[in-house]
Amino acid sequence: MADVDLIRVEGGARLAGEVAVVGAKNSALKLMAAALLAPGRSVVTNVPRITDIAIMAEVLRRLGCDVSMTGDTVEIEVPETCGTEADYDLVRRLRASICVLGP
Repeated sequence: MADVDLIRVEGGARLAGEVAVVGAKNSALKLMAAALLAPGRSVVTNVPRITDIAIMAEVLRRLGCDVSMTGDTVEIEVPETCGTEADYDLVRRLRASICVLGP
């Protein structure tokens, strides 16, 4: 059996408060792709600032969307008619880019 480090909490005090949790990359990427299904403005919050998110934003831009990122918020403006092709050199860098195929 492998060694496992256990964390033990002792004491009689009740825990209270809030903990800020960074958004999940995989959820944010899929939500950004899903925005293609609804022409108009979509807002995704609690988005981590990582390279994969920036690549997905660029994929959406190449499909004709306006994408702006401020803090942990991504705003996507989807036109009535989107493009159908994105640069292969861009989409090959992000496995999640396959999520834009359906919409």
